[in-house]
Amino acid sequence: MSERVKLHYFNGRGKMESIRWLLTVAGVEFDEFLLTTREQYVKLLNDGDLMFQQVPLVEIDGMKLIQTKAILNYIAEKYNLHGKDIKDRVKINMYSEGLMDLMEMIMVLPFAQDPKSKLGNIETKAKERYLPVFEKQLLSHIYLVGGRLSLADVLLMECTLMLEEKFVGILADFPNVKAFQGRMSRNEAIARFLQPGSKRKPQPDDVYIKSVKEVLNLNISFP
Repeated sequence: MSERVKLHYFNGRGKMESIRWLLTVAGVEFDEFLLTTREQYVKLLNDGDLMFQQVPLVEIDGMKLIQTKAILNYIAEKYNLHGKDIKDRVKINMYSEGLMDLMEMIMVLPFAQDPKSKLGNIETKAKERYLPVFEKQLLSHIYLVGGRLSLADVLLMECTLMLEEKFVGILADFPNVKAFQGRMSRNEAIARFLQPGSKRKPQPDDVYIKSVKEVLNLNISFP
């Protein structure tokens, strides 16, 4: 019996949240080791576990993996969520990287000096640059690539929920995306993940922000 996957990160969403989503959809149980002190982070550094001095860190299959995209791609490959061939994979990666770019704009908001001033720009980009791409693709497809569930679908589900938290009704003009969200929410693993008490993390609060800054010794805010 293989060891359970271990996640090393803060007690919050951040870049680990997409990994939690993907593991959940893949049906993989995982344990979380929460970084709450500077000493924990320094120990990971001193032990040589953080190649580029960054988290997330995921222990899986006897490896210690860093870099979010690399981790997601490994999990997707291992659990058949990365398409049937190389052409599917590159399409999945294109959709996934676009979604990660959009989610990162929201992810860094709590650390901005004036988060509210950035909301309009994010909403405009979501409506004009990102959501139209998925609305068009979902017009005649149940899933984004290859007629089967993939990493890209999981990230799109996560992203739509993040957008709706910030911009109520943002999907009103994107009925295919909204219908997709409804279908995905009926996936058994996702339905459980969306219930209270799951390992899904809440929106960042002051406690999370303070913890991240203390662990990483950050004394500045993003512009």
